[in-house]
Amino acid sequence: MPRVGLFVIENVRAVDPSRSLDETVDVVVEKGRIHALGPGAGTEARSSENATVLDGSGKWLLPGFVDLHAHLREPGHEYKEDVESGLRAAAAGGYSDVCVMPNTNPVNDTRAITDMLVSRAKDAGGTRLHPIGAITVGQNGHELTEMAELRDGGCVGVSDDGKCVMSSAVMRRALEYAKNFDIPVIQHAEDHDLTRGAQMHEGAVSEKLGLRGWPRVAEDIIVARDLILAEYVAARYHVAHISTHGAVRLVSEAKNRGIPVTCEVTPHHLLLTDESVLGYQTACKVNPPLREAVDVAAIKKALADGTIDAIATDHAPHSPLEKDCEFDAASPGLMGLELCFGLLLELVRNRDITLERFVDALSTAPAKIAGIERPTLEEGSSASFTLVDPERRWTAERGTLHTKSTNTPFLGREILGKVLLTLAGGDVAYDMDGAIS
Repeated sequence: MPRVGLFVIENVRAVDPSRSLDETVDVVVEKGRIHALGPGAGTEARSSENATVLDGSGKWLLPGFVDLHAHLREPGHEYKEDVESGLRAAAAGGYSDVCVMPNTNPVNDTRAITDMLVSRAKDAGGTRLHPIGAITVGQNGHELTEMAELRDGGCVGVSDDGKCVMSSAVMRRALEYAKNFDIPVIQHAEDHDLTRGAQMHEGAVSEKLGLRGWPRVAEDIIVARDLILAEYVAARYHVAHISTHGAVRLVSEAKNRGIPVTCEVTPHHLLLTDESVLGYQTACKVNPPLREAVDVAAIKKALADGTIDAIATDHAPHSPLEKDCEFDAASPGLMGLELCFGLLLELVRNRDITLERFVDALSTAPAKIAGIERPTLEEGSSASFTLVDPERRWTAERGTLHTKSTNTPFLGREILGKVLLTLAGGDVAYDMDGAIS
């Protein structure tokens, strides 16, 4: 990816909650770092014959987004997505950093797989990849992985995502082991005994469709158990894709007691309910399933007040083979890296959350959870930011997206808010209009 020598963004609204920054400024980037930032800061630089000058009027400059939860399908299912295409999609979505889940084939449960992913990402360039290793060998729920080796290889956490660690003894040992390396244990909270054969959320809609339902308590029970263990061990615990009002309440209570727990929510659990499944819409089959309006209201409120720390896409690309089929045969998941910002900007417009909390949940908070360098708009820092136009309208269509897959119910929907430019570690990862690259 190219690294530009000198460019200036003039009169742009810079928002960085980590610095309590919300101001119209000029930003000067030189040799991959933020050289100057402030009102009139670009006056001298713009006179240089080597400078590229962008008009930032009406646009926002935000710290690069950090995704805690994405599936890039490599190794094993590259026909759905691979590291290169996934990182391109992430860059187009404003992400300077993306954490990738281990449920590949083979599973990322060894240093060799971790090293391969890191190497492939370096070759691809642009958005930075941070592996998440498996908690147990083969995600079988029994034997712990060598977390020390995974951490040394660059893993920022461990998870058996897609499968819940059902054994309390194994979960306790995982928390104790991960504590040694100050990495979070990321749980896919699902009591599999309660969800066996389930196709969607258990409720009036599942009854109407004649589909076996997945009760909320299947998530709540695991979260409750794990919070007890996390408190006992005093280890970092993270709830992936939280989806029920009960789980939100449990996390809130745990935080009030000082338990080191964090959690994330996905765009689709903020925007859709189980009614979206009506008509047997396989694009809306996800794991955990879309819940009811009461759950959506609870997670919106929890995101706004910080109980839910971060927004994560759970980018789960599938080909038509896995989605254009009968509902019970369809694979769960939808893609989301390129759509997240634009879709969720409506929460800011509707005043469900403030812009500052929105940016914090997309950038600062997930970076802290992953333990990676925090993207920031600060003089002297590495240039990891995204330039967005909150008023640009665009439509997510096949052929215009960078991901290999288009499994989303938002395909064809007009979206208000578009990422124009993404820098990651000083390198240009995405430049929609070819403004500086």
